[in-house]
Amino acid sequence: MLISLSGVERRFTSGEIETAALRAIDLDIAEGEFVAIMGPSGCGKSTLLNVLGTLDRPSAGKYIFKDFAVHELPEKRLAQLRRQHIGFIFQSFNLIDELTIEENVALGLRYRGGAEQRKTIADAMERVGITHRARHYPHQLSGGQQQRAAIARAIVGKPEIVLADEPTGNLDTENGEQVMELLSELNSEGTTIVMVTHSPRHADVAKRTVNMLDGRVLLCSTRAL
Repeated sequence: MLISLSGVERRFTSGEIETAALRAIDLDIAEGEFVAIMGPSGCGKSTLLNVLGTLDRPSAGKYIFKDFAVHELPEKRLAQLRRQHIGFIFQSFNLIDELTIEENVALGLRYRGGAEQRKTIADAMERVGITHRARHYPHQLSGGQQQRAAIARAIVGKPEIVLADEPTGNLDTENGEQVMELLSELNSEGTTIVMVTHSPRHADVAKRTVNMLDGRVLLCSTRAL
């Protein structure tokens, strides 16, 4: 098992008000799975993804990633785990405007130690079809091209798992379908994918759908092959 969550909760406090974003989440994700997380806005989908990506800590419960007890790790070790094992794709792309596309993709390798590998970066850009945009800046690209660049940045370090938060949310239908094809290809090659989406059509691409409501896992359904 790649990931195992047991009784995970996430609570936020503002003044005297405490809000439970995640409630007693039990969830296992196997290596090589493609999991879609669905539910209405505010149900905890993105919070769950942030916990999975170690960007946020659970307030209670246990999170095991491979052999790591994530809920017990200090911040420095969490950062190392993120760098070595996890790739992120965001709805808003999160590219750095002052850097070229090639430089943005290279960020996925910068903190892994050793010299940046130009061939690895070039291969990632070629994989998503943006080699011809390597010297351009994000504002010079279409939304679909920016998301392809974000995917290249996420996969350049060959992570074991890619976490995608509404990766098609800011794209038109054609570009959205192309992004889903890329994610499906990555999954077919062994990369674990966990994707938050509002689109039932895109969720159908996944092998399993996790439905959430009010911070809880309501239902897990596996797609028939």
